[in-house]
Amino acid sequence: MKLRLPGRRDSTPTPDATSGDDGELTAQLMKSGGKGRPTPRRAEAQGRRQGPPPPPPTTRKEAYRRMREQQAARRAETRQGAARGDDAYLPARDRGPVRKLVRDVVDSRRNVGSLFLAVAAVALIGTFVPSLAVKTYSSFVLFGFFLVLIVDSVVLGRKIKSAVTARFPDEDHKMKGLVWYGISRSTMIRRWRFPKPEVPLGANV
Repeated sequence: MKLRLPGRRDSTPTPDATSGDDGELTAQLMKSGGKGRPTPRRAEAQGRRQGPPPPPPTTRKEAYRRMREQQAARRAETRQGAARGDDAYLPARDRGPVRKLVRDVVDSRRNVGSLFLAVAAVALIGTFVPSLAVKTYSSFVLFGFFLVLIVDSVVLGRKIKSAVTARFPDEDHKMKGLVWYGISRSTMIRRWRFPKPEVPLGANV
């Protein structure tokens, strides 16, 4: 039996306090050792192992050069992301699954509108030919092409409405805007369309 003098505390810690201190110490060691948190993904770990940051620029010319390089890299990344249809890089008019569906509908068929630039160029050249007959034929070709284009656009518009209604029946869509979006895309040559087509011709969308 131990005697305690008045005013002095027992220096022997109780079992509860010891276990509590041990638990806090273990938690601190785990935290400092990198345990107790999610393991970083491989891409994140590789991104952090790129080496030390470059030294600051020493001249104004070097600072401008670095700024231009960074801007060029960001523009290239934005173009690549937009070309592959990544919503994070697309303008507002091209974002969303509904707009992507409209693009797929347009890209899955052969559109008369994709010949618009070629026919318009031929008709424009014909107007500069001195022959009156050539000018007349050019006008008739252009007029006939516009009639066929209107019919094809109506068919495309109905197909867009049907696909959007079937795929997204519970949403309120502005069909006029979606149809015009699809028709304007159909008037571009396939390889010039942006974002790039993601479905082949004849695909079942």
